[in-house]
Amino acid sequence: MRCFAGIDVGGTNSKIGLLDENGNILITESIKTESNKGPQDTIERIWKTVEKLAKEISVNIEDIEGVGVGIPGPVVDESIVKIAANFSWGNDFPAKKMFEEITKKRVKIGNDVKVIALGEQLYGAGKGYKNSITIPIGTGIAAGIIIDGRILAGTTGAGGEFGHIVINKKGHKCGCGLTGCLETYCSATGIVREAKIILKDNKESTLLEVVDNDLDKLEAYHIFEEAKKKDKIAMKIVDDFCDNLAHGIGTLLNIVNPEIIIFAGGVSKAGSIITDGVKKHLDKYALKMTTEDLKFAFSELGNDAGIKGAAALIINDLK
Repeated sequence: MRCFAGIDVGGTNSKIGLLDENGNILITESIKTESNKGPQDTIERIWKTVEKLAKEISVNIEDIEGVGVGIPGPVVDESIVKIAANFSWGNDFPAKKMFEEITKKRVKIGNDVKVIALGEQLYGAGKGYKNSITIPIGTGIAAGIIIDGRILAGTTGAGGEFGHIVINKKGHKCGCGLTGCLETYCSATGIVREAKIILKDNKESTLLEVVDNDLDKLEAYHIFEEAKKKDKIAMKIVDDFCDNLAHGIGTLLNIVNPEIIIFAGGVSKAGSIITDGVKKHLDKYALKMTTEDLKFAFSELGNDAGIKGAAALIINDLK
């Protein structure tokens, strides 16, 4: 049986799966990444897990035809991680070389957001569309852009980093070094920061009640839930979030003109309150012709998108 390994390397956990040639998951397991122990240790433990999983489903290790890996940070030529985001593995990290040395398999490396987009494009909400943008919203925000069925990577792997579109030149300092990036407003971290600023001067909100007046307990989830219950302060915070998100998406629409926008990640679980809010503001930022037939959807693959998309890097290459 033809078999492929898909690996989604995260800052805290790494999800590992074996898939068939149609992208169906045969078995998965999650392990701690523990990147502080160094890349050699992490990759060796990942591969030992692959070997264990293969044994559990009676697959010979020789039958694994390749390994696809999704990893945070911009990836050049499906090989080099330009900046090993969330890890202390240094810049220009030779991920492909190290994985191939340890696994003795053909390996392709992809940025984590881009492989999520590929997974959704091939097996999830983007199936049937040639041009899609998948936007995971979590601690940060980025876009996996598919044009004519192919991932947009860019010269140095930075294609799709729309979280660093500057929307407010006098805004918050971003970790990337720029000021006023979309990510500082439209991420879980960003919306909580904005909420804390507003709540300092607005004490009449159920948001304070749900966290027992302790703003350190406030999470993005609370804000969206209270907005759905019509708390005026929460509604204002969410409306500002959606306005800023529409600004970023509108910029993408005018450049890429996709058929569908797919929201993924933890914040997207808030659901239609996000899509309704974005649609409300989108005409301020996007050409009308880009929105007329535009569809919005949410991830269908959830936590499996990363391993499916990673494996697809290899599966597609061998078809």
